[in-house]
Amino acid sequence: MKRTILHMDLDTFFVSVERKLDSKLDGKAILIGGTGDRGVVSAASYEARPYGVHSGMPMKQARMLCPEAIVIKGNAGVYTEQSRLVTDIMRERVPLLEKASVDEFYADMSGMDRHFGCYQYATELRQKIIKETGLPISFGLSVNKTVSKVATGEAKPNNQLKIDYGMEKPFLAPLSVKKIPMVGDKTFQMLCNLGIKRVGTVQEMPQEMMERVLGKNGSTIWEKANGIDDSPVVEFHERKSISNERTFGQDTTDIAKLRTLIEAMAEQLTFELRRAGKIAACIGVKVRYSDFQTVSKQARIPYSSADHVMIPKVMELFENLYNRRMLVRLVGVRYSDITNGTYQMSLFDDLRKTADLYAGMDRVRERFGSRSVMRASTFGAKSIGSMMNPFNGEPPMVLAHRTA
Repeated sequence: MKRTILHMDLDTFFVSVERKLDSKLDGKAILIGGTGDRGVVSAASYEARPYGVHSGMPMKQARMLCPEAIVIKGNAGVYTEQSRLVTDIMRERVPLLEKASVDEFYADMSGMDRHFGCYQYATELRQKIIKETGLPISFGLSVNKTVSKVATGEAKPNNQLKIDYGMEKPFLAPLSVKKIPMVGDKTFQMLCNLGIKRVGTVQEMPQEMMERVLGKNGSTIWEKANGIDDSPVVEFHERKSISNERTFGQDTTDIAKLRTLIEAMAEQLTFELRRAGKIAACIGVKVRYSDFQTVSKQARIPYSSADHVMIPKVMELFENLYNRRMLVRLVGVRYSDITNGTYQMSLFDDLRKTADLYAGMDRVRERFGSRSVMRASTFGAKSIGSMMNPFNGEPPMVLAHRTA
């Protein structure tokens, strides 16, 4: 049985949410992101893009290119909630849903043509999302994830496109190679230097030649260019979580020790999120006393994987939770409601330097171990359960603690 894969993407999601809240923004050039000189563009409306503005650009530069643009700091909490509305609608109506990010979804609709047309069903689903959320959304429908994603891009803004079975290569051929997922700026420039600008050119090349030029990525790009993609739709589980717990060898009331360990756990788990390319929207803290009574608290947050967002919330929950002054047997931290995503929400906070700091810290951790670089306030946490990794006998690099 041939597969039928639906890809749906909310058009300029952050901008669309702001326009939903304020219709006066309709039709105007909008920039969303950090509003200071060090801020970064997180999203740009279609009206701003002809000026050369794009996401990831310094806000200062974007303002110079498009001086009439309205700059909005953005509200990550509102965007997270709007994403949940769309997720709930889709989850109830498709057999297998993958939430690729806060504004992007895949659904496996294979076999549904036996009862009703997949394209008609996808059309009705799109209209329901638009009607119930007020947000524009586009979709692509084809035999696999790659072609459907490219089709969605071609359908935008606020439209839909079906690629019939067997028409994958003709559809892709005239497009820029940059339209192929996983072809970034550097790879695109490399391909252009080789005279490869259209997908059709890649289709005509031997797969071995692409692999010689770009390694394994070259082989994968060749497959995608030829409409070949067997990757499955991975079911979305909202309850997926990561956690860490520590049972003490001897029960303790040392509050400094408890705070240090809790903060170290939060720091470690946040790094694990970033390393896996994930973001979380729920934080929980657990305390078990010497009499085995266990108490816990949790709180919802805007999707994030940022230290300066996650760690203070963990510490706040712990301070609100620990009030018995009894001997403590166990403490734990848990992140849940996890989905794919990056640290992009931090761009609203004018913290480009902070984001760069995290990236630098993570590179050190990847090379030398997850606790090779830490905050000064967590230095005393010598062991954090099974997730701890030694630093080859060398002392870790210590950063002074500062809450951004």
